[in-house]
Amino acid sequence: MKQQQAPIILWFRRDLRLSDHPALTAAAESGRPVIPLFIHDNLVEQMGAAPKWRLGLGLEAFTASLANMGSRLIFRRGDALEQVQQVMAETGATSVFWSRAYDPASIERDKTIKSVLTKEGVTAKSFAGHLLFEPWTVATKTGNPFRVYTPMWRAVQGRDVQFPNARVADLQAPVSWPASDKLSDWQMGDAMNRGAAVVRPHVKPGEQAALDHLEAFLGRLSHYSSNRDRLDQDGTSNLSEYLSLGEIGPRTVWHMVQRAALTGTPGADAYLRQLVWREFAYHLMYHTPQLVASNWKPEWDSFPWNTDPDHPEVTAWQQARTGIPVVDAGLRQMYVTGRMHNRARMIVASYLTKHLMTHWKIGMKWFEDCLIDWDPACNAMGWQWVAGSGPDASPFFRIFNPKTQAEKFDPDGNYTHRWIAEGYSEPSKTALSYFDAVPRSWGLRPDAEYPKPIVELPEGRTRALRAYESRKSH
Repeated sequence: MKQQQAPIILWFRRDLRLSDHPALTAAAESGRPVIPLFIHDNLVEQMGAAPKWRLGLGLEAFTASLANMGSRLIFRRGDALEQVQQVMAETGATSVFWSRAYDPASIERDKTIKSVLTKEGVTAKSFAGHLLFEPWTVATKTGNPFRVYTPMWRAVQGRDVQFPNARVADLQAPVSWPASDKLSDWQMGDAMNRGAAVVRPHVKPGEQAALDHLEAFLGRLSHYSSNRDRLDQDGTSNLSEYLSLGEIGPRTVWHMVQRAALTGTPGADAYLRQLVWREFAYHLMYHTPQLVASNWKPEWDSFPWNTDPDHPEVTAWQQARTGIPVVDAGLRQMYVTGRMHNRARMIVASYLTKHLMTHWKIGMKWFEDCLIDWDPACNAMGWQWVAGSGPDASPFFRIFNPKTQAEKFDPDGNYTHRWIAEGYSEPSKTALSYFDAVPRSWGLRPDAEYPKPIVELPEGRTRALRAYESRKSH
């Protein structure tokens, strides 16, 4: 087979879209046949229940998008290198393209694959696409990675962000397609059990849904600064799950919001800062990969956090039965919709790591299992930021008071009522859905008495500050 006619394998991962996709654009413009490929390797196998299920929905939607343009997505399961080599042997492909990932495990996998394929004479090329700025292109004046967010924001806010690639409308098909697994045979939602049916109505997967969400958010953008922390308002972008799976590209979001900023729309700059906060998380994960597995500040290794995931207080927190309404409401929102409001995430995380003195890794792992918008960088940095052990972190002595947080960001109690059933004569439908989503083994009923606080707020705060002061004195 001549080189110019040999197919290109386009290995899809967290980039399930047809626009703003540099690797896809390069493959399409080559004029060569393109074989889209998704591999269910050990990194996919290790994903938590909710994000793996959501990935499966995203793959269904993306398969349909490819089919509409006369292409298809090939599904293979097993070791990534072995599967790529098998598809190459079956098709005569001589090039493999993919979009870069930045978590430590993916980097190690991709480096190995690129090294092996290159030695075999294969063109193995990785492309940008998941971020606005590649992590190695952003540095302090001394050439070091940023450790604090605000200086990074100042450094990048005036930089040009490349315009998104146009949507790819056509891919040349190979002479013959390689064998493919059936996505349904993978049963990617098995671990969700009965929760899948509850969460499913709250999920709209796919690139078009992502673009629709962006358009709807632009209509609310002028109120973003005032409403983004309100638990009872639809003030956020709701784009996190789409950015996580690459169903929308960050450059698309940046330029659409930037256009609004240039016309003077209030809230645009505030949202762009949040988009760069995501970049900061990836910047840190790339340069300091220990972020995802251990305390970013090693001096926190000796802090007396509870590390028992089966501790009764942890169980009560996981079951959203802490007796603190806004904490339980946030967790129940996650079980019913697969997402949690960002302000609620901070309150929920602070309560676990400070009032309950439990290690942030236990909370991070729970979110990794329950969030459909799970993101390795943002999840790790968010938990370490709240716990105090991470970069540019909230000081440990800054302990969110759930009561005052609720009074400020849910002043009429609408958010709490939306997600808590116990104690209400007419619980909301969403509050009742929680009992359909959680495991039957928990034995929970909406007509049960709402629990008393497992730890009173003043007691938890005092305990946390005492431990913090003791750590400082040592």
